Amino acid sequence: MRRHAIDYFENSRRATYVNQQYAIRNPKDFRGYGRYAWGITASNGPGPTTRRARGVTRRFLGYAARGVPYGPDDGTLAPWAVAASLPFAPEIVLPTLQHCAEMYRGSHNHYGLVCSINPTFSGRSAGTHGWISRSHFALDQGPVILMIENYRSGLIWRIMRSCPYVVEGLRRAGFSGGWLSGESSTLRG
Repeated sequence: MRRHAIDYFENSRRATYVNQQYAIRNPKDFRGYGRYAWGITASNGPGPTTRRARGVTRRFLGYAARGVPYGPDDGTLAPWAVAASLPFAPEIVLPTLQHCAEMYRGSHNHYGLVCSINPTFSGRSAGTHGWISRSHFALDQGPVILMIENYRSGLIWRIMRSCPYVVEGLRRAGFSGGWLSGESSTLRG
């Protein structure tokens, strides 16, 4: 990031847009990908299995470290990952979460957002909009709660910045500049 003269916040913002743009381009032609359907990250999936979907033989993964733009990608989207990007790009995250809630009714319940959906996967365990995980992982829910609060008030980042152990750890790890040096212009993240 130093080479590009950007900070963590800007890097995360750009990564959020890359994820959305990949889904818009949809190079592997997965069902459901688009402007309001993205969120490719490490998550649970409907596999492991191989199936024909829309005339194409596809390999669906179980839990995997999915990623864009270089994969792997099996059509699985993680709504929680979208929510965890809220403070970085609310202008694309909020409409995506709204779309997900409307399109994939089973993608959230009283426990929060499910870990993943796969609109391309069809079969006995899939509904009209593809496969929706029944699982919830605390590992996914934690970032959602923290980032909603960061978007709402910035509380978590303020607490982190005031913790001397975090500040010293970041400095020892080689981080500098931004809020670590007291620059108020980059206090957002």
